[in-house]
Amino acid sequence: MTREKLTEASETLSTAAQSATEPVSERLETQAEQLAELASRDQAPDHGRLARHMTILQELHEETDDPAIETAYEQVRSYREGVSGV
Repeated sequence: MTREKLTEASETLSTAAQSATEPVSERLETQAEQLAELASRDQAPDHGRLARHMTILQELHEETDDPAIETAYEQVRSYREGVSGV
């Protein structure tokens, strides 16, 4: 399965981090880096790891109401739907 959605989410969050204020920008950049790493690893991420990222993105969206964060959340959710298990 392609991890393009994780890469897209990473890019979306990196862009959002550029216009966000601290500490939100730092948290967004951390999530962007972690999603980029997951997209490039040999082993695919599991449901639990993706769920943790989705929870953090949901919290960030509630704090900021930034539509880019919601977009990234949906990109991760879309990827997670294709992960086998659970």
